[in-house]
Amino acid sequence: MPKTKQSKRRKRFDYNTDRKKLKKKFLKKANPRIEHAQIRNAWDNNKSMARNLQEMGLSFDPNRTLPIKKQTLLGGDTDDRRPAHIVTKPYILTKLQEEASLQEKDSKTLSSDLIEYAQHMIREHKDNYKAMARDEKNYYQDTPKQIKRKINEYKRCHPQHYEAFVNSLAAPEAMDQ
Repeated sequence: MPKTKQSKRRKRFDYNTDRKKLKKKFLKKANPRIEHAQIRNAWDNNKSMARNLQEMGLSFDPNRTLPIKKQTLLGGDTDDRRPAHIVTKPYILTKLQEEASLQEKDSKTLSSDLIEYAQHMIREHKDNYKAMARDEKNYYQDTPKQIKRKINEYKRCHPQHYEAFVNSLAAPEAMDQ
């Protein structure tokens, strides 16, 4: 098969491109961005990934770090003690442990339409989910279980809001009597 025209052409040096910038650009693309600031600052580009992680006290290969011990038939324990790796950057490990121990806030929220829908159903029908399913505001024809699930989700995501709403419903009834 004949060669394509472009592969036949003689390669010429391009004086208009900056080779140093090109190299930096390719290296930047080759090395991924490390999201965690502490790890990024402690990372040494001259060392391998395994070496960097070992110095931080992290594991590169969990199968080597926590090997599965093979059971022997005779019950003889085999101690395969490996030399303990020296952690030269323990502050990263402590920082990661601190971040992991913090409780993550439940950021799930409901749309204002769904909150309004749940409040309307509770206001009109209290705990009668079958009546809620027959309500004219049930546009999506939710079943009683689906409505119950939505109301429980509202209770879980907005507990203070729900308590205030229930208290506001109970207050006018006490005044009527």
